[in-house]
Amino acid sequence: MKMVQVVFRPERLNDLEECVRKLDVGGLNLTNIMGYGRQKGYVKMYRGVKQNVNLLPYMKGDIAVQKEDVDKVVSAIEEQLATGSYGDGKIFIREVEDAVRIRTGETGRQAL
Repeated sequence: MKMVQVVFRPERLNDLEECVRKLDVGGLNLTNIMGYGRQKGYVKMYRGVKQNVNLLPYMKGDIAVQKEDVDKVVSAIEEQLATGSYGDGKIFIREVEDAVRIRTGETGRQAL
């Protein structure tokens, strides 16, 4: 199993949810996060004073998928969320050793 972790702009949440539903790969877990990448934030004016805003609001989505579905999931998410602008986000792929469904005790593929 693999964990596909997507860091994306909050305004793209509906697009990600729609994409995950179409892929029918299981569930999606979301977390609100703050961070920056290459854009290093931005400068804004507040009451005539320049302020550096370094941490920007993002969301993180975790999707557990089977190894054979990773490429399909990543390419679909990339296609759905890409705008071509800085700050579109990142996709990380991690190895998952096992999963257990608490209610039934199922493990592995059945737990997803």
